[in-house]
Amino acid sequence: MILLDRSAKTVTLTDAGKIVYDQACKIVSSFDHLSDTLDQLKKNGNGKLQLGLPPMIGVYFFSDLIRNFKLKYPDVDLQIIEHGAKKVADLVAEGKVEVGVTLEPYDQKLIEGFVFHDEPLSAIIPENNALSEKKKLKLGDLKNESFILFPEEFSLRSMIVMNCERAGFHPNIIVQSSQRDLMVKLVSKGLGITLLPNGIAEKADLSGVISLPLEEQALRWRLSMIWKKNHCLSFAARNWIDEARKSLRLPAKDY
Repeated sequence: MILLDRSAKTVTLTDAGKIVYDQACKIVSSFDHLSDTLDQLKKNGNGKLQLGLPPMIGVYFFSDLIRNFKLKYPDVDLQIIEHGAKKVADLVAEGKVEVGVTLEPYDQKLIEGFVFHDEPLSAIIPENNALSEKKKLKLGDLKNESFILFPEEFSLRSMIVMNCERAGFHPNIIVQSSQRDLMVKLVSKGLGITLLPNGIAEKADLSGVISLPLEEQALRWRLSMIWKKNHCLSFAARNWIDEARKSLRLPAKDY
């Protein structure tokens, strides 16, 4: 099919050439519009972001970050999915949640991320417990105590149980709860003892209880922000991670 008429001194378009030219102009215009749209998407981070957060973690670390993120990116549909840290890690690995927060260790073959918080755990015991005379406890000191712990889907519970077994006993768990204040209140009533991260324990009402540090250095609350390995993150997810790094005073990262 001939597109150009070269029979005269001036080259002109044939009827077919005019159609090709008109369509080519539309393609160029559409490509320019596509580039502008993608640049706007990258800048504004529009879209949906599902963020997996354990209930106990969100209120202590992310309330200000969520507020600032929504002010900067108002068009992002931010959906917070609340589960225990272990379940959040599973959802991220399965690609059902794009970004989440979990407790180390996690499967680094499927997930990547960065640690943003690290602190030891303390034992919360009734103030009239015989162990209250000690300045520091070993897990072995707690083998005859009744435990009030988080439900099984919480990574912190699994970590506590594992370290107790390393100390030579399986904890006698009599109550499971995801509510920190209820757990501490039950301890104050003499029902049992619990283990909590230092910072979480300090924010609780410690009336009637005593918080004692543990000697086990391996028993630490190491929180990580995670996403699926080798997965192309949305602009909303990338912007969230960047804002989180700034808020948590961590170096930037390329994705």
